[in-house]
Amino acid sequence: MGCGTSVATETQRKIVEPDDTAKTPCPALTMKAAVLIQRWYRRYMARLEMRRRYTWNIFQSIEYAGEQDQLQLSSFFSFMLDNFTQLNENGPDLISQLLDPVVDPWLGRETGYNLIPVPESYSGPRLSFPLSVSDTNSLLGAFKEQQTLHARYVLQLLYETKKLLKQMPNITHLSTSYTNEITICGDLHGRLDDLLLIFYKNGLPSAETPYVFNGDFVDRGKKSVEVVILLLAYLLLYPDYMHLNRGNHEDHIMNLRYGFTREVMQKYKTHGREILQLFQDVFSLLPVATVIDGKILIVHGGISDQTDLDFLSSIERHKVKSALRFPRRSLEKLDIDQSQRQMKRGRSTASSRPSSSCSHSKNQRTPNQRKRRCGQHRQDSTVSTSSSSSSSSSSLCSPRTPSALSPRPCSSSPSMSCNVNVLQVPFLDSLSSVAPPLPLQHDLEWKQIVDILWSDPKTQEGCSPNIFRGGGCYFGPDVTQRLLTRHGLQLLIRSHECKQEGYELCHGGKVITIFSASNYYEEGSNRGAYIKVGRELVPRFYQYQVSHTTRKLTLTQRVRVAEGSALKALKEKLFSHRSELLSGLQQYDHKNTGYVSVSDWAQVFESVLRLDLPWRTLRPHLARLAPDGSVEYKSCFEDMESGIPLPQVTPNMAETLFRYRTDIEIIFNIIDKDHSGLISIEEFRHTWHLFSAHLGVDIDDRAIDDLARSIDFNKDGSIDFTEFLEAFRVVHKLENKDQQLNEKMDGDKYS
Repeated sequence: MGCGTSVATETQRKIVEPDDTAKTPCPALTMKAAVLIQRWYRRYMARLEMRRRYTWNIFQSIEYAGEQDQLQLSSFFSFMLDNFTQLNENGPDLISQLLDPVVDPWLGRETGYNLIPVPESYSGPRLSFPLSVSDTNSLLGAFKEQQTLHARYVLQLLYETKKLLKQMPNITHLSTSYTNEITICGDLHGRLDDLLLIFYKNGLPSAETPYVFNGDFVDRGKKSVEVVILLLAYLLLYPDYMHLNRGNHEDHIMNLRYGFTREVMQKYKTHGREILQLFQDVFSLLPVATVIDGKILIVHGGISDQTDLDFLSSIERHKVKSALRFPRRSLEKLDIDQSQRQMKRGRSTASSRPSSSCSHSKNQRTPNQRKRRCGQHRQDSTVSTSSSSSSSSSSLCSPRTPSALSPRPCSSSPSMSCNVNVLQVPFLDSLSSVAPPLPLQHDLEWKQIVDILWSDPKTQEGCSPNIFRGGGCYFGPDVTQRLLTRHGLQLLIRSHECKQEGYELCHGGKVITIFSASNYYEEGSNRGAYIKVGRELVPRFYQYQVSHTTRKLTLTQRVRVAEGSALKALKEKLFSHRSELLSGLQQYDHKNTGYVSVSDWAQVFESVLRLDLPWRTLRPHLARLAPDGSVEYKSCFEDMESGIPLPQVTPNMAETLFRYRTDIEIIFNIIDKDHSGLISIEEFRHTWHLFSAHLGVDIDDRAIDDLARSIDFNKDGSIDFTEFLEAFRVVHKLENKDQQLNEKMDGDKYS
């Protein structure tokens, strides 16, 4: 049979030989086919790159919007300090302890940790001080095995770190003459795997391998406690070779929102508060900058046109416990001009709005606040003195919170006095014109640190408020060059921003962003990186990605996964602003048809959400088109619904609760002092009254009481916080349908 087949093949080959010669492809046709394939591939890659870029824009826009919300929440905490009536007589609440801490006698006892017994059953590492290499090795091994360090050793480690940091300057100066290379790492955000991979690839901290970690060690990730403990342990072991800069997340108010506070309280239920307060002290004592060989400046965020390294090196950094709280200024310090009280409100309001500060809602007013700390008891004449910075170099205020004191724009330079000659101050039922005080030293220090921790570079010249984050500034290449020239520097290394490749160069290579947390937004979303600098001061970049799953995915699959996660987060954002979006869209839908033009649809979405996204490009993922090309705008919301339907809750209130769901979660965790997961209806009602009053949310008392009763599912007078959160989350209906459809198709495929 084999021979027969062979003969038949030979015969066939002889027959077709003349035809093969005739059908030889023409070189021109071959080239044309290659060009067509290349053109198709380029279009395919361009579409993939477009999807990758708008996915990245969605992630970053939502992240920065969350940071603006954090500023709103920090303002609310200050409001609560002045208005919160203690419902339980168990001492000061955690808000007061964290945001306006008083001197705690327990923290003054250096041997306080010795009072905490370590049981024999504890199998984790047992540290001895001063630390040795075996101690840090045992910490590494324990954290790899998912073990938790005992609270006694955590407190002792923090005490020792605090004593060390008190002796350190604001700006650390390093030299490469004592070592071959210095490794610089960016944000870690609680990613223990990234830190361990860096140590594996580059070596453990030592005299031969010195490190600079440039802030944001905690928050977002699930292993923030382990990450910061390891870094502090190596700082104690090698204080000359391990260097830590402060980031904007080394801030107890940021920690309330982004997870570090919750993580500490969950892992250390008994001594969590003492640990948090010590972390607060340690974070405030961290140096704010590092300089290598007098040529490379390393700061977490960036700089501004007012940044002065000489002034920065002289401030008392520990006084700025949180960069999110503007220093309070009492009205008693202002010399009120009694003769100008009759100034008309309209004229005063028009002249008092700062031109460079964050924009505020005009129809919202902050209620009168009781000055507990200042000892003011004049309830009729005393008002809130919460201030917002209006300098060109620092913008740290909530876009929804009105400012009680609104000065005209002035310079925040440490060497210049404020040029404002009029300051409008609320007094009784009118505004009075007063002579503004000169900037206090603490105010100037605060602004310098805010700019260092929160600023971002931009391609345009100049310096402007960072409106997307709500804090710090955007600084251009001219600002960078001036600072480098003034201080004899040649390079600025900063972190603070996630980059897809783990690093990015801008301002003609004079500014480098380094980010060390891989897979920050989603699996496969970005690489991590670190920098090594030798005596020649030429930075070399090392990239990595911690994910076994990601390595198995193709580029298309990675983009698809990240895109799906970003669109899901964006749709949740739409749900939380549904009423505002519908109201805006209906203004263009005069005949109530349910359809508007694409341009009107995009304009409303941009004006309401303020996310700076390519809405026309995203439209196919968010809404359907009618045959005439108009947008069926209600289709944007048909994919989402609340977790548990509550008939007593109106749609507007449901959206409000979902929008501030994270903030309410933080507040409830603070109120739940015994960590039972339950809060009383009275506590819920009182807190929500304060929250709605501060935000200017118009919800009457009956609606709040109806809501409290509706989420008291077992009618025991307490609210189960887990069930409350379940009621106010978004369910993606179409996603569930797609999942069921895919499961059905897989079942049919293999049946």
